[in-house]
Amino acid sequence: METIEADYIVVGAGSAGCVVAARLTEDPSVSVVLLEAGGEDRSPWIHIPIGYGKTIIDPKVNWCYNTEPDPNLGGRAVFWPRGKVLGGSSSINGLLYVRGQAEDFDHWRQLGNAGWSFDDVLPYFRRSEGFREGGDTLHGADGPLAVSPLTERHPLCEAYIQAAEEIGLKRNNDFNGPVQEGVGYYHVTARKGRRCSAAVAFLRPAAKRPNLRILTRAHAERILFAGRRATGVVFERGGERVTVRATREVILCGGAVNSPQLLMLSGIGPAEHLQSVGIDPLHHLPGVGANLQDHYQARFAYRCRYPITVNDIMKSPLRKLQVGLQYALFRTGPLTSSAGQVGIFARSRPGLVSPDIQFHFIVFSSDRPAQGLHTFSGFTQNVCQLRPESRGEILLKSRDPQAAPAIHPNYLATELDCRTLIDGLKMSRRLADRSVLRHYIESEYLPGEQVQSDDELLDYARAYGGTIYHPVGTCRMGQDSNSVVDAELRVHGLQGLRVADASIMPTLVSGNTNAACIMIGEKLSDMVRGQALARVN
Repeated sequence: METIEADYIVVGAGSAGCVVAARLTEDPSVSVVLLEAGGEDRSPWIHIPIGYGKTIIDPKVNWCYNTEPDPNLGGRAVFWPRGKVLGGSSSINGLLYVRGQAEDFDHWRQLGNAGWSFDDVLPYFRRSEGFREGGDTLHGADGPLAVSPLTERHPLCEAYIQAAEEIGLKRNNDFNGPVQEGVGYYHVTARKGRRCSAAVAFLRPAAKRPNLRILTRAHAERILFAGRRATGVVFERGGERVTVRATREVILCGGAVNSPQLLMLSGIGPAEHLQSVGIDPLHHLPGVGANLQDHYQARFAYRCRYPITVNDIMKSPLRKLQVGLQYALFRTGPLTSSAGQVGIFARSRPGLVSPDIQFHFIVFSSDRPAQGLHTFSGFTQNVCQLRPESRGEILLKSRDPQAAPAIHPNYLATELDCRTLIDGLKMSRRLADRSVLRHYIESEYLPGEQVQSDDELLDYARAYGGTIYHPVGTCRMGQDSNSVVDAELRVHGLQGLRVADASIMPTLVSGNTNAACIMIGEKLSDMVRGQALARVN
């Protein structure tokens, strides 16, 4: 086998991995090899914002996982897209930039993870961010990640905002500001009408450095050890196996699915499970693959009275040509749409300290991502519970590194999760019943007027709901026997091995996860370098 050597090996060029590789190679004395199982981010649909409608089902840039049949969903499997390309899921996601609530990170600190309170992590959010509106105590202006407020103002979006205000929600122009609660337009990771993925923001400027070697189509198969120290990675590329040696550390950035998978393939995880698939346990670590959390969403879809939705554009060759020219000439128009133009963060019931449900309002509609848009004029509002109690797990199906792992999401497994989603769906109905929004609604397509009772709403959510693409937690950060990494993101009981991605989150952040993953990459790079940004006073 060919052998490569570097100071650091970073496995996975996703949201966190791009950051880690770029930041570590700012030191010219340090060498880094970055392994990515997917290819380069050359598809134009990656860089056109609305292109996520194509990349979300494209196996060229997407792992296209399916969960195991979930008994809580009537035995239904759920499609789980995950990025398999430079930039990872930041290259195929809906572009929304939401950090979460300060309380999320303070809770991580309360669980025993020193250095992860909101005051600790805010400097890393600010360092990465290039906010178009300028910097302040909560925003960074000079970071590589372009963050912009949405500028397109669709009449349906304006009506939705007004409906939310009529039921008592306040207008919020910055969900990443002092208060998350309210209704308003999302911020997006885009610049001048083009997606700003982690690869565009961090990796592209770093790629020319002589101390960074980026290897695409490099599928990591196992981590190598000398005793308890990680010394390298074996990967497959073009039908050949290659070894890359790390003189300092191996850093896993494969995400909530692939990081625990690679650990288990390397003999690190629950010993009994590893033995059941023919892998000799190297290090019994029962928390690997456990603690899986995700935002489960259910949606209301409507037939629109007027031909003003994206559905109408996509079914008209002339209108498609018009919006294509608008985008090509001015980088504006419907092709700059994100997966949710307007958002709501709200409390599902009185007595809650902070919002526990999130809405995404979208000016198109479909049955499933793989089935394309409806042929009628349509729009959608999605709702999800922000902090679910349900926990699932990732397991191996076999010792074959090319085989997809078994994903057991265990959605809607607790009474609180069911109650919260029902309350969110009922709030959706309240919004749609306001005259300003009802003016645009010809009829409710999903779930339909026949679905009324709480039990019927829950049955609908179980039958038609799905992921909103935020899996986390499978290499949980903590100090107890079921955690996987410590507060420095070092794998418990091993040396020279860290994990830095969504899998280390002890609990889900209250919002979309990409911003927090980039923050994790920023913070990890400083921990590796022995540096720290000053805390906010």
